[in-house]
Amino acid sequence: MVTASYVVLAAGPHVWAVLGAFVGGLVIVCALLWAVGMGIGVMRREPDRPDAAEQPRLPVTGAVEEISEMREPDEVECEDGKRILPHELHAAGTRRSDDQHRHRWAPGGSGSFGSGGPGAH
Repeated sequence: MVTASYVVLAAGPHVWAVLGAFVGGLVIVCALLWAVGMGIGVMRREPDRPDAAEQPRLPVTGAVEEISEMREPDEVECEDGKRILPHELHAAGTRRSDDQHRHRWAPGGSGSFGSGGPGAH
């Protein structure tokens, strides 16, 4: 009889731990269901996807060609001692270079550091 009371007392804390884990899992499942419901609601409020007639088309002249050009940095020096203001700068930090010849590596130069070559002369 004394052994039975010890079993009941020993099982008591474990029951609360199992019940706590179950309630915690139930809270997490409810939170996930709520998040999925919110996501479905957001998707329903979004505008419909465009159909095939509304998709972008190529121009009549065909695809736009790629332009390859040499660029150089846009200098920000002031000539008359006056500061250059932000609205006076160009949209890009570079401009088209006057020299459109592509620079190549010097003969005998490896082009990378630590490749074992003699380097530029």
